[in-house]
Amino acid sequence: MTGSSTGQNGSGDDGNPNPPTSGVLPAGPSADVHGQGAPPETFHRDDDGRPQNLTISDRFVHFLGTLGAMVRKRVWFLLIMLGTSWGVLRESLRSNTWRRTVRYEFQQTLATVAGRGLLSTVVMGALTGVGVVSQAIYWLGFAGMAKMTGSVLVTVIVRELAPILVGILMLGRSGMLSLAEVGMMTTGGQVRSMQAEGLDPFLLLVVPRTLAFTVAGFTLGIMFSLSSLTTGYVISRASGALSNSLLSFYYDVVTAMTSADYLLIPLKFIVVGFLVGLGCCIGGLTASNEDSIATMLPRGFTRGMLIVMTVSVLFSLKL
Repeated sequence: MTGSSTGQNGSGDDGNPNPPTSGVLPAGPSADVHGQGAPPETFHRDDDGRPQNLTISDRFVHFLGTLGAMVRKRVWFLLIMLGTSWGVLRESLRSNTWRRTVRYEFQQTLATVAGRGLLSTVVMGALTGVGVVSQAIYWLGFAGMAKMTGSVLVTVIVRELAPILVGILMLGRSGMLSLAEVGMMTTGGQVRSMQAEGLDPFLLLVVPRTLAFTVAGFTLGIMFSLSSLTTGYVISRASGALSNSLLSFYYDVVTAMTSADYLLIPLKFIVVGFLVGLGCCIGGLTASNEDSIATMLPRGFTRGMLIVMTVSVLFSLKL
């Protein structure tokens, strides 16, 4: 009789497969929270699990944590860019990095960015020569300041305008393509498959594409400068604003450049291409499963524009 009553009341382990939980979980409205390991004197159901009776130091620590989370959320992409920049430079100097697949990716990207973008760059340079260079030459001659033509063209066209326009051209024409390709590989699972096979997506995708953009940035920057200056000279010569030869015109431009210009202007083209390529590749690799083309491209273009303008401003401060 005693064993029967015990099984009916559920106080034994053999008679009831669901033994009572009194003594394991406290009863009451906050039992579900306490069951997760939260002490009953700290968390309550009514305030959604927020701590009570915080001291001033606790509130200050909570404020610093919230502020730090906000800062990390805003600058995390910048921190990733800084880290991966060093990674690309370091890996590019290692001989075992340049395997056949990496070389092939570099060649294909370089052909796409520099080869297919050359005509667009030359056309944009010609339009700049018609709209900016020829007008600068005309008005400087009209104001009696023709001797300053070389220095003005170096400052306005070669030093400031060319890196910005070339960076925007690479970003819009080739950078968004790389961003979409790498982003779709990330969201589609191809990047995880590469990692599962022991392949490094950073070496196979980021390093060769970034270096290809770097070489293309220098090449397209020089071609843009030559196209704009030559077109501006032809228009000015046809309108009668200039009477000297093309070689004399280029001599005035070259002599107007300082020793620092010969180093910093090519370096500006290189850095713009490097960061545009790196930003697009990293933007694709860091895409989440919820991202699509409609979300990746606007975000990537905005980041790329910020990169181009920031590099231009920083180099302008040095120049």
